Amino acid sequence: MARTMFISKGGLPVRKVPHYMVVGECEWLNSWYEEGAAVKIHISAFNTDTLSFSYGDLFPTFSPKVDDGKEYRGNIYTYKEMVQLIHKYGLPQVWNKEGTKGPERYIEVQVWDDEPLQISRIKGE
Repeated sequence: MARTMFISKGGLPVRKVPHYMVVGECEWLNSWYEEGAAVKIHISAFNTDTLSFSYGDLFPTFSPKVDDGKEYRGNIYTYKEMVQLIHKYGLPQVWNKEGTKGPERYIEVQVWDDEPLQISRIKGE
């Protein structure tokens, strides 16, 4: 479903299934692990045509159980669209740090290409 929606918006997935990542650091996700940590990769390392986004985790974003009428439910976004949503709403890990304002705790990014995640590319070798 996410892949089909992404392609319909002009996305260019290379992979059949994405790698799942998060925009910005999320303390809540880090807390799941005894020694949680974050990996930071600058957006310039990616071809943004191979990135799709959901405002919140993909599963609650598309769940029929989450019916709160928020405009970003049930949608996949391109990079440009997500930048606009972030300007409008901010990062969920900031405004919903405790998880009391809905299921969105972070912005999920679906990375549809292996190339930008190659360790030599990340290290800049």
